[in-house]
Amino acid sequence: LALISQDRVSLDAITPVYGAGVYAIYYNGPEDTYAPISGSETPIYVGKADPPVGATSVVQQETKLYGRLNEHRKNIDKVGGINLAHFECRALAVQSGYQAAAESHLINLFRPIWNNETKILYGLGKHGDAATTRANNKSPWDTLHPGRKWAEGNPEAKTADDIRRDVANHFNQTKIFGATEDVFAAFAEGIRRADRIDAADEEEADAELWEE
Repeated sequence: LALISQDRVSLDAITPVYGAGVYAIYYNGPEDTYAPISGSETPIYVGKADPPVGATSVVQQETKLYGRLNEHRKNIDKVGGINLAHFECRALAVQSGYQAAAESHLINLFRPIWNNETKILYGLGKHGDAATTRANNKSPWDTLHPGRKWAEGNPEAKTADDIRRDVANHFNQTKIFGATEDVFAAFAEGIRRADRIDAADEEEADAELWEE
């Protein structure tokens, strides 16, 4: 909730700031593949930036968030099918050690199409294949958005048309958040659902004890 309350800024306009934590990248462009989430509050990718070991302040966390976002900025800027000008981001510095749990929650809530966990259009975060693994299949991201030199020549695990079909199916089955209020409502509903589940579990446990 704190992350989505931050202002969105153009990915091509980020500047170095202190902090490690979590971030979200949003797409606002005309590409048909991403039309369902374009301009929405559903990010295309979320991630985390780990702090240096022992960091206890935002300054000691160094500029880790900026570093990760800058890597993504460079990758998006060098490939085809997307335009860097159509991307925005949010970032939030969090206490060291909390970034992994925060990232996991964001992935479970939004199911971003570029995250590895969706198993569809992953590969943005790859840094290149070693000489011993050049025969690896090209990531779906590199298939749909060619331009990274180290990925050229690798065999495609799926065709671009198959990937686009999988993306369309994903969006048809995933909740798209149109406004920040929708995200707040989903978060609140998740809490209420957890409360109801806990209550149901307690009732079931009580019934089992009574039967015994």
